[in-house]
Formats: sequence, C-alpha cells, structure tokens
Amino acid sequence: MKSLKLVILLMISATLVLAGCSDNKNKESSSSGGGSKSGTTKLVFWTFNELHQKFFEKMAGNWNKEHPDMQIKLEATTFPYEDTHSKLLVALQSGKGAPDMADIEISKIGNFLKGEPQLVPLNDIVEPEMANLVKSRLDNYAKDGKYYGIDYHVGAEVIYYNKEILDQAGVNADDIKTWADFEKAGKQVLEKTGKPMTTLETTDQWSYWPLVAQHGSDFLDKDGNVTINDAVNVEVLTYLQNLVKEKVAVVAPGGGHHAEEYYGFMNQGGAAAVWMPMWYMGRFTDYMPDLKGKIIIRPTPVFKEGEMRSSGMGGTGTVITNQSKNQELAKKFLEYAKISKEGNIEIWRDLGFDPIRTDVWGDPAMKEANKFTDYFGTQIFEDLLKLKDEIAPVNIKEKTPAASDVVKTKVVFQVFNDLKDPKTVLDDAAKSIQ
Repeated sequence: MKSLKLVILLMISATLVLAGCSDNKNKESSSSGGGSKSGTTKLVFWTFNELHQKFFEKMAGNWNKEHPDMQIKLEATTFPYEDTHSKLLVALQSGKGAPDMADIEISKIGNFLKGEPQLVPLNDIVEPEMANLVKSRLDNYAKDGKYYGIDYHVGAEVIYYNKEILDQAGVNADDIKTWADFEKAGKQVLEKTGKPMTTLETTDQWSYWPLVAQHGSDFLDKDGNVTINDAVNVEVLTYLQNLVKEKVAVVAPGGGHHAEEYYGFMNQGGAAAVWMPMWYMGRFTDYMPDLKGKIIIRPTPVFKEGEMRSSGMGGTGTVITNQSKNQELAKKFLEYAKISKEGNIEIWRDLGFDPIRTDVWGDPAMKEANKFTDYFGTQIFEDLLKLKDEIAPVNIKEKTPAASDVVKTKVVFQVFNDLKDPKTVLDDAAKSIQ
C-alpha cells in the first residue's frame, strides 16, 4: 500500500514539473514576439548596400532609445547586388526563408510585382503623409493602388559643372538653359581648354534615361508597353551620339561613372561636366577629393522650354515580406526610419541623399555642416527646392528589368562606342524586350 502511494506521489510530481516547463516555454514564446525572453523582437533585414545597412542599424538604435516597450534586435546583412535580389526572389516564390525586410533596387522591382506580390502593402503608413512625400517615388514600387516599397531618396537629376574649367573657357554655367546651349558651350570648352565637356556611360543607363524622361517619354509607357524605340528615345540618343562625334563628349573611362578609372580621370579635371542624380554627390566627396570647392550643381538643360529640368533617377525601395511574423512592428519601424521627418533628415546626414519628404528640404538641419556642405556649399537644398515641381517621373513596370538590362549591355555601348545607327539599335532593343 505504501509503495502504491509512493508511485502516485511520484506521478503527480512529474506532472507538475512537466506542466511548469510547458508554461515557461509558452511565456518565453509569447513575450518574445519572435525575439528573446526580454521582449526584444528580432527583425531580419537584407540589403546590397553596406551604407544602407549602417543607416538601418543606427535607426534601430535610435528606435530602441525612444521605444523601451518595443525593443528591436535588427539582424542586418549585406549581400552582393545580384545575390540579394535572386536570393529574395527564390525565398518569396518558395514561401520560406525570406527576411522581415529587404531592399529592392528600382531596376529589379518589376520582378517582385508580377502576379500577386509576396510583399506587405504599406498604404497605412504612406497615405497619412502623402502631402509631404514625392508621390512618384512611391509609385515606382506600387501596383493596383497598393504601395510596397519606401525609397531612400528622390534621385533628382542635376548637372555637376567643374567651374574651374568653365572659367578657363569663358563659359557661364547659368547661361546653359537648353541642350543646344550645352552643345555650344561644349565646343567652346573643347576649343579653349582641349578638354571634353562631358562623359557618357557605355555600361549603365544614367547618361541616357534621365534625358528621355525629361523630354516626355520613357523606355515603357504607363501601361507597361515598350516605347524605347519611339521618336523621343531616338532623338535623345542621336543627340548624345553627335556629342561624341563632335568630341564634345567622350566615353567614360572604365565604361561608367562608377568606375575607378573614371574617378581618377575626373579628379584630375578630365571633363567639364557630368549629369547624374543628387545621390552622386557622395561619389565626389569620397572618390574625387581634389575637386572640392570646384564643383557647382545646376538643373539639367532641356530640349525645349517648358520641359521639366530634372527627373527622378535610380532608387531602392525597402519592403516588408509577407513571411514576416512581425509585420506591424516592421511597418512602424520602417515608417520611423524612412517616412518620419526625423528619419528623412538622418538620410541626408548619413547618406547624402535628397530625401523623399520634401518638407525637410528647407529645414535648418539641411544646412548643418557635413562633408557634403563642406564640398559643395550650404545652398544645396535651396537649389533643389527650385526644382521640386520639375522632377519628371519614370514608369517602373514588369518589363523594366529587361529594358534596363538591354540599355546597359547593348544600347549605349553600340551607339556611343561603336557609333551604330541609334534607330536600328533601339528597334533591336524593343524586339528583345518584347
């Protein structure tokens, strides 16, 4: 009898111990929200740009200081450009392995919007602030009225002039209003200094695409139809090829404006100008230090009066995947980092980008001393505010990746390097995209 009582007591004790273990496990799981015992939630973030990773890590630190009850542990990783996008696409298509958040570059977003996007709509954090945001930058990552990505910047196209070279040639940058003016000034610079006015890329799209957008067209129309061989595209490409034939422009050393050979060439005063988006300022400060104090920023010329003097170029949208188990917290954090006024000011301070929230462009914080104001002066955003309503949008559609690829790998090289007929090259490009 005693032995029976002992067995029963042992069974009850074991049951209580097991119940206690189970209860502890449940408490740990529910308190973590996918994170740790302390109530900290882990958010996984993938990017292809180390500077983006550092920015988000900084913003996570700021968030944790301001939100003691919603702590985040950001697990951020930078992969190579192609790897980031292919790895993310496979994870979303397979339904497993995707991060909470990820960066998708503008040329790749079309691949992620095919069919039913495996991304979380962000309308509830975007729409309340729409009046302060550059809508075209949100439209780039939208489908069927739903916004899926938040960009880091506007990417306003501008032209960077080397004032020292222009002064030697007797050219005033403020007199250059049209592309005809630019060509005329370029001939004068070449004659007086022996230097080309500008450089054109043969491995990327930044010499060509912004001019097409300003001139009223695009590689694709608003419905996604291929327009890369329309009259505007042909006219722009022919104009640029003529600059090469006249030696007003030369092919960029190394093929593009991000090549080491190009940085060295420009740093030594190789050409009088280059047009690139505002985000290119960081390339000057980091790779062309000898031009400090010599570079002035102006609106890009137009083909005819009344056209927009800028366009929104490049971009990277941060998205939230539908595999995230902490979508609401991820949205709050994304809003904090990239939509809030404070976040947009930090984007300028840390990354040197023109933020998508235009009400901060006139904020005194934008004039505070940093490496960009030291290099270009404090009037950067005063000049940008004049262009606020003249930033031509682009059409980002499902075929954008294919269009960008053919421009980068074939069109600009064949037209600027091989001097092939622009119309023929663009007709071939249109067929390959379709």
